[in-house]
Amino acid sequence: MDTAQFISKANTNSVEKASFTWQTPSNIALVKYWGKSNPQIPRNASISFTLNNCHTITTIDFMRKRNSELDSESEKVVDFDLFFEGKQKDAFKPKIAEFFKRIQEYCPYIFDYKMTINSENSFPHSSGIASSASGLSAIAMCLMSLESELNPDLSAKEINKKASFLARLGSGSASRSIEGPMVVWGNHPEIEGSSDLFGVQFPYKVHPVFDNYQDAILLVDKGEKQVSSTVGHNLMHEHPYAESRFTQANENLSKMSEILQNGDIKAFVNLVESEALTLHAMMMTSNPYFILMKPNTLEIINKIWEYRTENNSNICFTLDAGANVHVLYPENEKEKVNHFIENELSIYCQKNHYIYDTVGLGANKM
Repeated sequence: MDTAQFISKANTNSVEKASFTWQTPSNIALVKYWGKSNPQIPRNASISFTLNNCHTITTIDFMRKRNSELDSESEKVVDFDLFFEGKQKDAFKPKIAEFFKRIQEYCPYIFDYKMTINSENSFPHSSGIASSASGLSAIAMCLMSLESELNPDLSAKEINKKASFLARLGSGSASRSIEGPMVVWGNHPEIEGSSDLFGVQFPYKVHPVFDNYQDAILLVDKGEKQVSSTVGHNLMHEHPYAESRFTQANENLSKMSEILQNGDIKAFVNLVESEALTLHAMMMTSNPYFILMKPNTLEIINKIWEYRTENNSNICFTLDAGANVHVLYPENEKEKVNHFIENELSIYCQKNHYIYDTVGLGANKM
């Protein structure tokens, strides 16, 4: 794998002080990845809708260290403070420190600066809405903003590509949050330009039925997950059905590519729901086994199935690694489905909370 292309060139500019703010979205996978090898390489390719309203806004203030503050080569550490929603969050620092450790080869300039990171979400943290995806991609875009000032020759395409590469080293799904509206991550023979190292925009013309697709996220459980995604991915190493699942996922991505191009929405509904349930089946059949769905998750699923049958609707659900339900539906059903959500599904949400979202276009500099 050609990772050398992501090593920073020698700085042509000197930057003493800078501040950058990026808003980057979460995403919801239609074909899931579950299982990876080091360093953050997916065992199968995946494709996701980039979201719009579920996002992280992150500001990083960079202050260049004085020569007396620079560490020796053998003692180099990345110096940063982390604030989440206005409060210092030392509990989050180990994950970010590990991320900086993984990217230091590609971004050696991070040792030259004192960083202050301020971050906030538009949705609950650690509740299965891929907060690590939006959070790590936002940090990656801030770093690339600094790198582009140090090396102004970088093109926008190069910046996005490297940002996805860096974000992946912190959270695999974060590689899919740089661009939109649909992003593929993982090498796949039928997706031109696809790579295990970074996400790429779905390269083919998408049928208009999927334009401005709707995603209502029903917040069944806003608490932190009982089992983290990192632990779940690791359980795939000894999973008895792992290899079959990896093959199935890659075959499903081939099917999804055709569906997105030909607009077969009934096939879309079937494949998206099958992928969601397969993801959770892998959790329930790992050892140790675990269940992230809650009773109200199942209530919502059954209600969606009833509504679809009774109304000949194209509504469907998908799930991430958590209890919350993503309700997907085309824009032409928005009024009726939103009424259904407000009147029949919201009662299964924690404090009746849900988020209306749509497919978005990726990272946005503030």
